[in-house]
Amino acid sequence: MLHNLVRLLRHRSLIQTLVARELKARYRGSVLGFFWSFINPLLLLLVYWFVFSVVLPGIRPIDIEPYALFMFCGLLPWTWFSSSVLEASNVLIAGGNLIKKVLFPAEVLPVVTVLANMIHFLLGLPIIAAALVYFAVPVRPLELLWLPVVVLVQLFFTLGLALIVSSLTVHFRDLKDILGNLMTFWFFATPIIYPMSLAPPSGKVLLDLNPFTHLVISYQEILFYDGPFGHWKWLLALGGVSIVLFLLGYFLFDRLRDSFAEEV
Repeated sequence: MLHNLVRLLRHRSLIQTLVARELKARYRGSVLGFFWSFINPLLLLLVYWFVFSVVLPGIRPIDIEPYALFMFCGLLPWTWFSSSVLEASNVLIAGGNLIKKVLFPAEVLPVVTVLANMIHFLLGLPIIAAALVYFAVPVRPLELLWLPVVVLVQLFFTLGLALIVSSLTVHFRDLKDILGNLMTFWFFATPIIYPMSLAPPSGKVLLDLNPFTHLVISYQEILFYDGPFGHWKWLLALGGVSIVLFLLGYFLFDRLRDSFAEEV
């Protein structure tokens, strides 16, 4: 496994090429092309601002105003995560022609899926920055230094799940449909559209068991809340879990790789 993992690093040029191809293919034929990477998160922010500031004002605690920005700080990383996992569930099946080639490293496909969605997430960060300026939310430079750490933790966590999901779906095709429903439940079990403070004590225990809770709260504390970043211990613990999950995901993928060509 370690040999194949080291070999994955040697395929970084291939990964870069496939990521670029994936990004170009996503907007091929559209008039605005790559600018949709900026327009989509901006439109999403405007929709939530309109719904919760114009249509449904005054239905949330005052400490999460502006609510659209609060929600966007969790929704943007969630979109990266959920899109990566759902797309990874089908990536080996869709890339069957590549997998059947003896020298092609199959693990590159889920990695490309995660990295392509990460780039869309990174392109959405300037929208958050502009919203912070517009809503006059104070920016704390020391807390912003933690932002790359949060992104790195989410990257390893998402890569681990993507490797597991992609390898298992080849053998259990029903997993794609199960994942669609599971991600909906996971979304509402994460404090994205509500603050952690609104959850009852029993609910907070369950939310603490949700690893994505600590990613979302980290983004919220760094980008939205006015105060020190107090969630760093949870984040570092999740970082250790994410590395273990990535290694387990790669181990499972490596054990099943010989069966992919037959199943796809």
